[in-house]
Amino acid sequence: MVIISDTSPIVNLAAIGKLDLIPALFEKVYLPVAVFEEIVVKGANQPGAAEIQNASWIEIKSCTDQNLLQKLLLELDPGESEAIALAIEMDSPNILMDEKDGREVALRYNLKPIGLLGILLEAKKSGLLSSVRQCMDDLKNSAGFYIAEPLYRQVLILAAE
Repeated sequence: MVIISDTSPIVNLAAIGKLDLIPALFEKVYLPVAVFEEIVVKGANQPGAAEIQNASWIEIKSCTDQNLLQKLLLELDPGESEAIALAIEMDSPNILMDEKDGREVALRYNLKPIGLLGILLEAKKSGLLSSVRQCMDDLKNSAGFYIAEPLYRQVLILAAE
């Protein structure tokens, strides 16, 4: 499966040492230029910056539809906007995105947003993870990633933990 990624899933997986799940789950990963810059340039010292800069499994790609990009920028940040625009341009509906506003806009464009917790569930299903609970706890405690308690419980049920 081809996927276009926003910043949050990459940075947060890197923060808990699970960035390797992305290339294990997806055959091709594209990063919009704005996302690459958010991670590698603006976030040079954050988790994932060095790994992304040197990752052979990522292709950095520019979106060309500037009209669509400008429209998306009225609602979203540059990374989310470029990720959605690129997914539409490439006719690739799968997009890694955690932020609620970005996911809602992606759905309006008939894209299929997959969040960080969805990645963890898929990794467990594929035998790449033994404990979704441990990863969620690490995300909350180490990465400062917010997971509402009802969602936390729902993900545990889906993971059969």
